[in-house]
Amino acid sequence: MIQIDDKVVSSEILTQRFCCEIASCKGLCCVQGVSGAPLTQQEADLLDILLPAIKPFLSAKGMQTIEGHGVSVVDLDGDLVTPLVEDKECAFAIFENGAACCAIEKAWRNKSIDFQKPISCHLYPIRVKQYATFTALNYDVWKVCDPARLLGDKLGLPVFRFLRDAIERAYGKEFYNQLEEASKLLSARQPDS
Repeated sequence: MIQIDDKVVSSEILTQRFCCEIASCKGLCCVQGVSGAPLTQQEADLLDILLPAIKPFLSAKGMQTIEGHGVSVVDLDGDLVTPLVEDKECAFAIFENGAACCAIEKAWRNKSIDFQKPISCHLYPIRVKQYATFTALNYDVWKVCDPARLLGDKLGLPVFRFLRDAIERAYGKEFYNQLEEASKLLSARQPDS
């Protein structure tokens, strides 16, 4: 673990390799799991406001789910998350070329909205947990991301570098630069292989 300001960062975020391989995994992170994507209250409120602009990009079942449950629900753990379509994919998931992708992000790419997607999705496979005195950033290992780990190994791309844009969006450039410095220090301490 590495501490930067009020954040405790798993060293795996610096040492493990990762690069999304949508052609192989087919976006299963948007489909599998027991609950939707974690949301902040601010994100849920924003999605409510942006829903009319996102609606043209949603699937019919996704829109029906959102109309029935709203843009967010509270899961069994008491966390605010996106709703699921029939306990499967995220209500904001759409399918293109055989892979799941995000209607929110598609609306953003189309310049219909200025919100890219929930930060929990953008930061994945980093999972963030807020505690009273610090924020924990952990590396989440999920089998559906095996192709991403293989590609990350092939490219030599650490998790934090793959997620640079998301990390800077969530915590700023200075925090990202501190991760780079921590990575250099950690590498210097590793015995040569």
